Amino acid sequence: MSSHYDVIVIGSGPGGAAVAQRLAPSGKRILILERGGWLERSPDNWSPAKVFIDGAYEAHETWYDGSGDAFHPGLHYFVGGNSKMYGAALFRLRERDFDEVRHADGISPAWPLKYDVFEPYYNQAERLYHVHGAAGEDPTEPPRSRPYTRPPVAHEPRMQQLCDTFTTHGLHPFHMPLGILLDERDGVVARNSPCIRCSAFDGYPCPTNGKADAEVISINPTLAQFPNVALLTGAYVSRLDTDASGHAVTGVQVEHDGQPERYSADIVVVACGALSSALLLLRSANEKHPHGLANGSDQVGRNYIRHNQSVLMAITKQPNDTVFQKTVGVSDFYFGAPDWPHPMGLIQMTGKSHADTIRGEALPTWLEWLPEKPFEYLAQHALDFWLSSEDLPRPGNCIRYDGERVVVEQTDNNLEAHRRLRAKLQEMLEPMGADARFVERKHYLHKDIPIGGTAHQAGTARFGTDPASSVLDLHCKAHELDNLYLADASFFPSIGAVNPTLTIIANALRVADHIAQRIK
Repeated sequence: MSSHYDVIVIGSGPGGAAVAQRLAPSGKRILILERGGWLERSPDNWSPAKVFIDGAYEAHETWYDGSGDAFHPGLHYFVGGNSKMYGAALFRLRERDFDEVRHADGISPAWPLKYDVFEPYYNQAERLYHVHGAAGEDPTEPPRSRPYTRPPVAHEPRMQQLCDTFTTHGLHPFHMPLGILLDERDGVVARNSPCIRCSAFDGYPCPTNGKADAEVISINPTLAQFPNVALLTGAYVSRLDTDASGHAVTGVQVEHDGQPERYSADIVVVACGALSSALLLLRSANEKHPHGLANGSDQVGRNYIRHNQSVLMAITKQPNDTVFQKTVGVSDFYFGAPDWPHPMGLIQMTGKSHADTIRGEALPTWLEWLPEKPFEYLAQHALDFWLSSEDLPRPGNCIRYDGERVVVEQTDNNLEAHRRLRAKLQEMLEPMGADARFVERKHYLHKDIPIGGTAHQAGTARFGTDPASSVLDLHCKAHELDNLYLADASFFPSIGAVNPTLTIIANALRVADHIAQRIK
């Protein structure tokens, strides 16, 4: 393998994979570096105990919070990155999310580029990732120039009943936009459909390749079609070297299966995820960049955002026999309500609770009010919700090194908005029976959501026009280096309250188009 390439992409998650796939037809030599390996397809992929309790697919790393307490981050190092375990909810940011938004706790800053710049790339990202949806149902959905190319995933009877109840009480439930390789007719799955509508869609790796993740959508077809693209697995990038001026990356130092190797490229694209990309820049400090690569603004690693999130079970008398539950979303309170003028966030269904995962959390308070009911009963009678509210970027919310230790400093903010969103959900469920009880899932994917839950990581290297207050320019090229780009969620100035992956993909396609013009 020659050591010099036209483009090196570091990370094979949604951002990096989209860049490589977009540039592949150029014929240029492209190398994708992935620190993990291939995630094995096996029956264990569908095991709640393996995935949620044992954490079988998690990275075995120890990081520290600002108080010095250790925790294990919710990261997954595989071809396809964290998308191997994501829930494939692929939302566009709302049009207002690109503007300055006033919250109870402060201001969510405006983006230097607006929704109209991203809209055509959202279209492309939705087509690429097989997004199923129904335009016009979501009252906060931004304007779109094209409809979804695939129909919404059908509601099962209990979910349709839930939607009907919400609608009767003045809400506007909608079909979740899901990246899924599903062929169904009237809720019946076709024989040749990769997705079989199983109960292990959300948070599980998919052994049938029915989930639209970065490996399935981008890496596999690109490697099969384009011999000019190579993938190196087990390749941890330890640092980036620059020339004597500090203006260009000249070397990519790699530990490949424990052995040192060095590669170089005309263009280097970092797409390790917002947290890991910041760490790579920080540990690449040199004489010209003493505080970390591209960190003259002292903003690398800062302004970390990841949503305020809750996973809640509502236990009702009526059993919930839904198998594929993640089809319903509610955004009526996204930008506020008559009794609260500030944004609250998004309510969506999540994957169905399983008795093993409930038992694994073993919270004694659950049994104080329902002592005679087994975990199986709780799972059978549960409606499961994922709530996301915006957290605001703060310079002190950051990832950094303390010697060899990785430290994540995170002080929660905007929590009143999230508390009110939870109260709204409780009100929404009252018509379904006065016995509905909330049980909070303190852990999800074997992680404590406030600190270890990194599924929606963003910020850490925001883009902007001013090099004094941002890390990247409007093309997501580092202000201080001529050939270094970032293509994950690190560029986000703010995060809204929707899942960030579709915006990562759309922006990566936009960045790739810019790079393509450079390497013609």
